[in-house]
Amino acid sequence: MCEHCEDFHRTVILLGSLALYADTLGADTTFVDAIGPSLAASLPEPPPGLFPPGYDPNAGPDYPGGW
Repeated sequence: MCEHCEDFHRTVILLGSLALYADTLGADTTFVDAIGPSLAASLPEPPPGLFPPGYDPNAGPDYPGGW
């Protein structure tokens, strides 16, 4: 297994858990707003083989009101 696979999987699970928590009644949105971007920024490079060969995450369609 690759060196950072476990870190990647753990962080993705944490992001999913945070998303579920954000949808619960009474969720602390300040916490979600602070932790979500921090978790996303801490994602290591995806493990090899997760995306198909030649995949470019920046090659998607333009969205209205793009950044």
